[in-house]
Amino acid sequence: MALALSVPVGCARLRASTAARVRPTVAVSANLSPPRGDAVDWVAGTSSFFEQDSRPIMLYDGVCNLCNGGVRFVRNNDQNRSIRFEALQSEAGKKLLRRSGRAPDDISSVVLVEKERSYIKSEAVLKIMACIDLPFPQLAFFLQFVPLFIRDFAYDNVANNRYSFFGRSDSCEIMD
Repeated sequence: MALALSVPVGCARLRASTAARVRPTVAVSANLSPPRGDAVDWVAGTSSFFEQDSRPIMLYDGVCNLCNGGVRFVRNNDQNRSIRFEALQSEAGKKLLRRSGRAPDDISSVVLVEKERSYIKSEAVLKIMACIDLPFPQLAFFLQFVPLFIRDFAYDNVANNRYSFFGRSDSCEIMD
């Protein structure tokens, strides 16, 4: 199997050549759709987040010790600074959650928000891994072949017990 490395928008991603005949994976994402009726247009209301800076935004639980450690890990392994960060509990985080089709108080999952779509749970983790330094894009490439329901099952088990295993902070940690 031949592998090629392409680097779109500052994120390193591996792609298999067409000769490799790799089966496609199903991505869990939220497409940004136009508002219905009298609903607030959260896509237009948050478009300013991507006007000057097209990098994706990682939304994380700011009081979760595991999540804060994950943000520090990503920052330390992202020399190109290809990902921005925002706590789910912040006003900006709540707006971006709404943009992603999620409730503004939903802190159950990491969310990666791009200009045109959002990813949750294990799919967000794989997208984040694809954007940081080596060897994580390669690891993400191979992990995408694990069925989504298995990846999300593992993700949910950790996420549902993150405070028990890793504790929580009294206040939201700010990541610049």
